[in-house]
Amino acid sequence: MTTAPKLITVLINLITTLIEGLLVLRIILKLFGASTAASFVRWIYETSEPLLTPFVGMFPSPRLTSGFVVEFSSLFALMIYAFIGYLAAEMLETLIYYARERQEKNAKK
Repeated sequence: MTTAPKLITVLINLITTLIEGLLVLRIILKLFGASTAASFVRWIYETSEPLLTPFVGMFPSPRLTSGFVVEFSSLFALMIYAFIGYLAAEMLETLIYYARERQEKNAKK
């Protein structure tokens, strides 16, 4: 694999990991009822909110005792973003494979 496709694969994995990290933090903070008075909690909620926009309202977010919230939309978004990241990396690998095959075939002619 040449340098450019490796870099693109690394970027895809980095972006996917950052998105998943934000969503996991959001899920954990919501689950344990973290106070929005803390600036870190507010920052996580505000930063992850645009990532959840396509999934808002898909599932209920039941409140458990003591203010715990299970945000199923965030869990679903986490799975979807992981799947999209995986698909993007695999598509890139497939494109590279077929490009190499074509180059080798043309080189033999």
